[in-house]
Amino acid sequence: MNHLKTFALMAALTAVAVGTGWLIGGYNGLLIALAVAGLMNFVGYWFSDSIVLRLYRAREVGPEQAPELHAMVAELAKRAAIPTPKVCIIPSAAPNAFATGRNPRYAAVAVTEGLLHLLTPREVMAVLAHEIAHVVNRDTLIGTIAATFAGAVSMLAHMLMWTAMLGGNDRNNPLGAIGALVAMIFAPLAAAMIQMAISRSREYQADRTGAELMGGGRELAGALHKLHFGAQQVPFEHEPEPATAHMFIVNPLRARGLGSLFSTHPPVEARIERLLQYTPQPQEYRRAA
Repeated sequence: MNHLKTFALMAALTAVAVGTGWLIGGYNGLLIALAVAGLMNFVGYWFSDSIVLRLYRAREVGPEQAPELHAMVAELAKRAAIPTPKVCIIPSAAPNAFATGRNPRYAAVAVTEGLLHLLTPREVMAVLAHEIAHVVNRDTLIGTIAATFAGAVSMLAHMLMWTAMLGGNDRNNPLGAIGALVAMIFAPLAAAMIQMAISRSREYQADRTGAELMGGGRELAGALHKLHFGAQQVPFEHEPEPATAHMFIVNPLRARGLGSLFSTHPPVEARIERLLQYTPQPQEYRRAA
């Protein structure tokens, strides 16, 4: 089922990219977009995890450098019956975290220095449980592919727009300049909508699985409350890439007004309410198929 979801995601994002190319550059633009989409599919599957880690300057740490963090990750991985993911620390005061990797064998969890300073040890472990839940539920490949592709679609739209403006578009394209304008506006929006559809339901499920791994949802609820306000008060030193915002446990972008409607995350209040209502059952957690 997860392979089918990944294929459907790649197909949807490829369609957005190819449609963007045709609207802006006609047949020539379509060919360029198809080539870019093929490259992004390859890069997205094999290298998107390392690209995202480098983007946020996440450094891998060993048990000697972060013994408590490693012990938490190892314990949670044992509970989830998966290989222990790599542990990374992001050099930022903004409190946040994400997971990445194309499958549990190649997974990594990354937390910021700000998160480690803000949360109690049990809350840190609850956040790690949420991120490992993404690994268990096979969300990390889909999330990193979406991040890579969404950025590429925006880049492609701007590149082909300038090509069209400079007279390099296909004259047989009936939409011409109108097509370029439509694509420039709606291609990034379409990619963002796909990200939203992917991310919101998966955050709820990762919260649930994380609570199962912790034996209750109270610690994760408390962590989300602190992280939500902490991320607004102490943002990343450099504005995060919107294409990767859906990967974090709380939205790293400071959206206001209408921008909040397009958030890739469900409302924190709703997530906290669900976690506080969660009642664990004996031996409830089983490894996801």
